[in-house]
Amino acid sequence: MAVRAILVYPNPLLKQVATPVAADDPTVTELVQDLVDTMNAAGHSVGVAAPQIGDLRRVVVVDVSGSKLGREQHHHGLLEMINPRILERSGTRVFREGCMSVPDYTGNVTRAEHIVLEFTDHHGRVRVIESSGFEAVAIQHELDHLDGLLFLDRVSSLKTDVFRRQRS
Repeated sequence: MAVRAILVYPNPLLKQVATPVAADDPTVTELVQDLVDTMNAAGHSVGVAAPQIGDLRRVVVVDVSGSKLGREQHHHGLLEMINPRILERSGTRVFREGCMSVPDYTGNVTRAEHIVLEFTDHHGRVRVIESSGFEAVAIQHELDHLDGLLFLDRVSSLKTDVFRRQRS
């Protein structure tokens, strides 16, 4: 399909709440593929949410299998999630996060260590999965985009928990 441009903060669309996808939406398959293409083209991304490409529908893709942290633990491979919602959360961990929509900074964010998630896949099947560790963090990060939240909204202190990226 297409690699789409990533919106960068402070674009106001990044702060909007996304709307649920209708079950009969014929364009959602194309949106999912655009998200996958955009994530893969970035080379370093483990996920992208529809609002990051200017589409305010509740769709995200996550795939940690190509990252060092993802290869070190169990993961589900490519997850194409329509109308995802977290059913359960347990444990906590602090993780240094980055975001294509906030390219110059990373930040320490506290997330659930383990989640149970329900979503519809691009075939229209409802799925419930459990995720832990880095994959769970990546999923939570992308789902925040659907609610108009960036990792910057989750840091405890902008002074002590946000860091300028080192560029080589």
